[in-house]
Amino acid sequence: MLTSVACSCARSGRKISAPVAKYYTLATVKASPKTLTLTRGQDLSEHRSCRLFTPTPRRLSTGLTSRSVSLSACSRGDADLLDTPSVAANPKDFGSLSTDMSSRRSFRKSSPGIRDLRHPEDDPGEEHLDEPRRRPGRRNTPYWYFLQCKRLIKEKKLQEALDVFSRDMLQGERLQPEEFNYSVLIGGCGRAGQLKMAFKLYNDMKKRGLEPTDATYTALFNACAESPFRQGGLQYALKLEQELRRKNYPLSTITYHALLKTHAFTNHLQACIHTLREMLQKGHPVTQETFHYLLMGCLKDKETGFRMALQVWRQMLRSGILPDSKNYNLLLRTARDCEIGDLALAAGVLLGNDCERQKGSQDASESRSKGVIDIDVLERQLFLQPDPHSDGRRSEVESNSRGQHSTDLIPVRQNGDIPPPVDLVAVSTAPNLLDVFEGKRSAVISLCAVDGPSDRLALIGGAKGFLEKMAANGLSPDLRTLTLLADTMEPGYESLQLLLKVAKEHRVKLDVPFFNSVIRRAARASDLEGAKAVLSVMRQRNLNVDIQTFGCLALACERQKDGLQLLKDIEEAGLRPNVHIFSALIGRATRRLDYVYLKTILKSMKDKGVAPNEVIITQLEFAAQYPPNYNQYKSRSNYLVHIDGFRGYYQQWLRDMPAQSAEEERVELKA
Repeated sequence: MLTSVACSCARSGRKISAPVAKYYTLATVKASPKTLTLTRGQDLSEHRSCRLFTPTPRRLSTGLTSRSVSLSACSRGDADLLDTPSVAANPKDFGSLSTDMSSRRSFRKSSPGIRDLRHPEDDPGEEHLDEPRRRPGRRNTPYWYFLQCKRLIKEKKLQEALDVFSRDMLQGERLQPEEFNYSVLIGGCGRAGQLKMAFKLYNDMKKRGLEPTDATYTALFNACAESPFRQGGLQYALKLEQELRRKNYPLSTITYHALLKTHAFTNHLQACIHTLREMLQKGHPVTQETFHYLLMGCLKDKETGFRMALQVWRQMLRSGILPDSKNYNLLLRTARDCEIGDLALAAGVLLGNDCERQKGSQDASESRSKGVIDIDVLERQLFLQPDPHSDGRRSEVESNSRGQHSTDLIPVRQNGDIPPPVDLVAVSTAPNLLDVFEGKRSAVISLCAVDGPSDRLALIGGAKGFLEKMAANGLSPDLRTLTLLADTMEPGYESLQLLLKVAKEHRVKLDVPFFNSVIRRAARASDLEGAKAVLSVMRQRNLNVDIQTFGCLALACERQKDGLQLLKDIEEAGLRPNVHIFSALIGRATRRLDYVYLKTILKSMKDKGVAPNEVIITQLEFAAQYPPNYNQYKSRSNYLVHIDGFRGYYQQWLRDMPAQSAEEERVELKA
């Protein structure tokens, strides 16, 4: 028995006590008289442990104890020695070896199969199989999921972020989400234009009893501003604003700016002014970003947006806030896209001292003290309507501007001496309306009629004066600034050289959209040679043309040979003409009423399989109309013969052309 225990311990690598090792050594030798008797007459008491044999053992004739003989017999396979009366006569010796084996510290683990056999009643039933198994290891925290969703949203993987939140966090680990988990997802939905999903998360957040914070409301207002459906975004924003007023929730400055952005994108400037008044009443500071959103609100009014932007600009300077690059770019956008409105009203508001007279101030410098915003005066001046019977300012402005050329800007001195008209090209520095807002006495000017973007740019100093104002504020023009200038300046080689020089001076790397803007300005002026000259500059800079470049060139192709050459160049460049290029060509041909040119373009569209859109159909319907008050049965001419031939071909062309697919419509709408 002891031998088997020792053998098993040796096989499993366990430790055995010294007495057991000694007996195991004695048992492994051959059972001969010589091996059993190491030395005749030697006592084996020094090899025995006092704990193994508590009573005095009896000695055998060979000099060994009965227990040692039994061990050696077991090693030889003699099972009869185990039943000797000497062992059976001492029942007290049974179990005395357990004290040595109890010192083990490592035990063999049972296998899973044995455990299943031992406990068959603990086997889970079918009702437990449907429960979701949790992942082994430490459970993740809500903040860990916040970081994962933030990373996915930054990589523009919004749907994966929503799946991680709903599937892994809520259903998989059944964690209780926090406020920041919802806020980051609402912000991602807002930037992606998914307004309904953003407010669905907001409602689910309230159902769970979580309190929204400023970050949540800021993300919601940004979602309303970025929504592609302006009216829907406005409705959601107004409901959220009413909810916050019912709760009397104090908004932060960042949240107010998000609300300003929403009104600037979806509503109008008057709502922005009301929000600005509320900010001032709550004691929030007014910064450059505040006026940035006010200028964005001016862009919504295409009729008087430029005049409103100049008034906001003047109020910003009077408040002691220096404009940044974003504000300068927005001022250029209003000069490009918006009109100045009623000129006499604009002259009276921009050049007069209405603010000082209404406040009753004796010193004009006191009214222009820094850090003061008179929101009431600003609102009255912004939404002032032209009324010839309101006061004498309109008649005075008209009398001052009567007799002058419609595009002249006349400097007026403070002493009242009015000089004769000055050619703006001959002077080194053009009159700048921005100098009036800065309080410079020698820069007071009189406004006359403004016809286009280049004239509105001349009001603020032209390209040179505008760039000088930016340099005076320590700002450098960026790529967006130069692109807007290219869209606003008078087209020509001199304008392009000026912009190239400024780009080189400020180390601005010009890209293809910048040159497309220059080509578009030249093409709208019907300067095809000037537009082609820009292409040579692009080749010198190793810039490849794209489909938008050819679309800008199509605006200048008024003759049939120019249009056919453009289509040939597009094919040589490895591109396919789209519907916008054909729309530009059809527009030029319709403008000249060249029906041969129109039929050639329609045939090319049919050969290339380009489906017409709504704009092209409108252009062709206009070209197919007869002149007003014409009776084809009374008179007839060659021009009308061409119209009849085009009408017949146009009807057949409509039957042969395929309809525009929904995917093409979405791409066109996005463009």
